[in-house]
Amino acid sequence: MSTLEGLHAPDFTLHNENGNPVTLSDYAGKKYVILYFYPKDATPGCTLEAQSFKESHSEFSSLNAVILGVSPDGEASHIKFIDKHGLPFSLLADTEHTVSELYGVWKLKKSFGKEYMGIERSTFLIDPTGTVIKEWRKVKVDGHIDAVYQTLLQVSNEGNGESQ
Repeated sequence: MSTLEGLHAPDFTLHNENGNPVTLSDYAGKKYVILYFYPKDATPGCTLEAQSFKESHSEFSSLNAVILGVSPDGEASHIKFIDKHGLPFSLLADTEHTVSELYGVWKLKKSFGKEYMGIERSTFLIDPTGTVIKEWRKVKVDGHIDAVYQTLLQVSNEGNGESQ
């Protein structure tokens, strides 16, 4: 898929771990959104990524950003994952992979010689106007959260008339 950078982020509504609808456009004019797509709750890489976002949650919050994780897992799975790791942000259930397809992260994957459809780990940084200002595809967890934070810090400083 071509890049979404510079384009208006596709709007969506998904249910969070508590069954409450979360709509991307609800954050318009208010917050930056860190929208990260991950393959599956409670797997090693996804757990490491979630814990890394958890460890940096207060720093992201101080820059007026909300973190939203998206996977094909259902609400009950998300509740267990959040409770087990004390995650301070919502996880959204994309069980029909509709939003994953909108963002071009629902891909053909291969593992141990088998092909299957699944989420390609990806993150999108969306500004308060609803524009995708940066995307990371085929994410490797190590160092990723710092890259997202540094990008957010830079754009938020630019928005405040500061330079880095």
